[in-house]
Amino acid sequence: MSEKMTAEKLYEMLKKIQEPRGFYFNKDMSITIPLLESLLINKDEYGYMACPCRLPNGDFDKDRDIVCPCEYRDPDLEEFGTCYCGLYVTEEYNQEEHGEVAIPERRPPEKILV
Repeated sequence: MSEKMTAEKLYEMLKKIQEPRGFYFNKDMSITIPLLESLLINKDEYGYMACPCRLPNGDFDKDRDIVCPCEYRDPDLEEFGTCYCGLYVTEEYNQEEHGEVAIPERRPPEKILV
């Protein structure tokens, strides 16, 4: 019998994979843990970890672009230092103090709830 995945376990598992690649979780755990919990809820509901900040269609092929880490993460980090959700950030972003940062939606409108 396998143990239930929790946000904390997911954090530790993904951190080991993502940090060596230059992708960091937001150091603000009041943001990070709820987002990871939402990813797990989406996985239970849809069968894949759709971005918790977007409305999935429920069809993996239509939502492929928003399966976390979504295809918009890298350009968001490059331009703003944080992804649309604020889950992933750059190392530099985590070292600085920030006010609220608004990241524009890069997902094309035709992919939203089609």
